[in-house]
Amino acid sequence: MSRDQLAISAQNLGKRYGRTQALDGLDLAVPAGTVYGLLGPNGAGKTTAVRILATLAAPDRGTARVAGFDVVREAEQVRRSIGLAGQHAAVDEGLTGRDNLRLVGRFHHLGAREARRRAADLLERFGLAPVADRLVRTYSGGQRRRLDLVACLVTRPTVLFLDEPTTGLDPRSRGEIWDAVRELAGGGTAVLLTTQYLDEADRLADHGLVLGRGRAVADGPPDRLKASIGARVEVADGGAGELAPAAGVLAALTGGEPVADPDRLRVGDVSRPGCETSLPQLVRALDAAGVAARDVALRTPTLDDVFLALTGTEHAPGAGAVEEVAA
Repeated sequence: MSRDQLAISAQNLGKRYGRTQALDGLDLAVPAGTVYGLLGPNGAGKTTAVRILATLAAPDRGTARVAGFDVVREAEQVRRSIGLAGQHAAVDEGLTGRDNLRLVGRFHHLGAREARRRAADLLERFGLAPVADRLVRTYSGGQRRRLDLVACLVTRPTVLFLDEPTTGLDPRSRGEIWDAVRELAGGGTAVLLTTQYLDEADRLADHGLVLGRGRAVADGPPDRLKASIGARVEVADGGAGELAPAAGVLAALTGGEPVADPDRLRVGDVSRPGCETSLPQLVRALDAAGVAARDVALRTPTLDDVFLALTGTEHAPGAGAVEEVAA
């Protein structure tokens, strides 16, 4: 696919704030109808990337096009083509949900009749019709976030930026937002998602890019990112004196160096060529060595494991709520 056919494309984007290099040579290629996840620890540059692509900040170097328009030279056309939902709902709590959407429509120069029609369609489509005429201050957190998302769609954006869209929501509300995002991508909208919840990226993203200190450290579909660090073996000991013989078995069977926690051994990347280890093999080897393990597991890596392996940063859910202010 050529760069001209992409919903979002960026080459060598760079941005510095004082002594902080927020972005350092970022490339992006996001087709229409996909959910693209920007992942990384706090300060990695995720919000800076969104701000540049949404024309809220200018890059120091590099180029980017959104919906076919240059984000610097054609910023006004970009703004007409996008929707942006930040980390906190931006709707007016003193208005009803319906009036919020009608107001957004009028701000974007829709006629009164079209603004009313568009508001009614969106409220029905996203399950907000039953509360459409209640004041937003009476909404649940999930309903407010859904309304905030819906407000971005009044103008039918080609590209939607979602910066931490489910921060602070309960699991049911997060699921509702996920359903809405899937529906949008299914209808052809390109969604660029930053998230602090790695299970969210795992469930939603067609493609993920892991950022570390402003640079891309890995990209690809979530399954490929997880496969890149391989599966791991975990053995929980059955009592005092079991860890040492268990470590010997693991080292001999996998060729890896076991890492010990207080009562557990781990060996990573046991799916690499020449190191394929099956669970039955592992159980038999431990039994033959007389190791009475409490738990033996061959675990598929998660995106949390990818974070740790590729960025050297332990991911802590909830930390992303203070994603970089300027960086």
